[in-house]
Amino acid sequence: MDVIRTQPPIDTLVSPSVPMFDQLAERISGGRSIVSVIGLGYVGLPLLRAVSRAGFPAIGFDIDQQKVDSLNAGKSYIRHIPDGDIAELRAAQNVTFTSDFSALADADVILISVPTPVTKHRVPDLQYVTGTFETVAQHLRPGQLVVLESTTYPGTTRQVAKPILDRTGLRSEYDYFLAYSPEREDPGNPRFDTRSIPKVIGGDGPLALQLADMVYGRFLTQTVRVTSADVAEAVKLTENIFRSVNIALVNELKVVYEAMGIDIWEVIEAAKTKPFGYMPFYPGPGLGGHCIPVDPFYLTWKAREYGVNTRFIELAGEVNSAMPLRVVQRVLEELDCRFTRGLRGSTVLVMGVAYKRDVDDLRESPALIIMEELGKKGANVEYYDPYVPEIPTTREHPELAGKRSISWSASNLSKFACAVIVTDHSNVNYRELISVLPLVIDTRNATAQIPAGNVVKA
Repeated sequence: MDVIRTQPPIDTLVSPSVPMFDQLAERISGGRSIVSVIGLGYVGLPLLRAVSRAGFPAIGFDIDQQKVDSLNAGKSYIRHIPDGDIAELRAAQNVTFTSDFSALADADVILISVPTPVTKHRVPDLQYVTGTFETVAQHLRPGQLVVLESTTYPGTTRQVAKPILDRTGLRSEYDYFLAYSPEREDPGNPRFDTRSIPKVIGGDGPLALQLADMVYGRFLTQTVRVTSADVAEAVKLTENIFRSVNIALVNELKVVYEAMGIDIWEVIEAAKTKPFGYMPFYPGPGLGGHCIPVDPFYLTWKAREYGVNTRFIELAGEVNSAMPLRVVQRVLEELDCRFTRGLRGSTVLVMGVAYKRDVDDLRESPALIIMEELGKKGANVEYYDPYVPEIPTTREHPELAGKRSISWSASNLSKFACAVIVTDHSNVNYRELISVLPLVIDTRNATAQIPAGNVVKA
């Protein structure tokens, strides 16, 4: 079946001459436009790297002065972006890193990639988006293109961002241009980078759409135009909700098959041999990362404005949110069954606190919930993670701040009654772990090739 994309033909995007459009289009096509990126995190920094490599003069903005200082010193603070890449940016001499947002007035294109979390009540928290657009508005001038990349609910660009810019007296599609293009980064995935991932673009009008397409087309391999910013916002949510729902399904299947004595991992391996109609998803101890645990709730919240219930999406969220507590319960049961000791006073080692394999990103990591809950039940909890030497301060788990990874050695491992594999980093010696500890609870199937009687899949 052919896939039909909603993508206006290029000739429908050209309208009668608008001076600011003509001038900016000429600068972009000539590679002379100054492109800025606000927010130099896991999305913004790779984006700035791609912009620089395309030859554009670039400015990277961040409110965190430590990040700015690190970049100006040629040092990366993101593991999968090596120092050499930052040194390359510095050597190219077309990039400036700064926390001085007055330099926004010099930019022709402003790309915004800032956090969009939810509150503890699962309500969208747009403070970083609105704060950034307030700052942009202070320096907005005719002839600028502003593009939001942060994941959010449909209507944010049009209903939240645009009114802030309009209060300057400048007009969208005439004085300035506004678009939305969702980020699609997958940190630590060597198969895809910023440049190779197709970029969805929606504009607040055809001129903004064309300008954004011109910009991204200069440093990305493929762009996909849609009819509005609302559609582009919905695309991003759809992608992440698809993953959330399917992960919830396989997490629930794990519980069912476990009760039947069936190994879910063996089931998935066999099922994925079907060459059509099936896509493998894998169970785990809960969802992590900024996107999948958070983004579905942006849509469920917005849907209420239209009187629509999103029962399927919310149920998936409940299933996934329950998984960390299920892991804790399993640890308790296994300790009680095997050693009649329960959790109180037991020493438990959490293996991996990053939210996914081989990255140093802790955002929404289920490991933090598991550590916190084990501690509440009286366990003495430590962790090992080769990529996270120390847990930073987090809004959700301040009590874990400053906790440091143990050093890897047989003598250190022997102090623990149990280890829980939460994140399956590829550079960990699981054979040694199993040989030393009396009990290993594996939530990721990391020990599949090491059959042992002291390993429990959970």
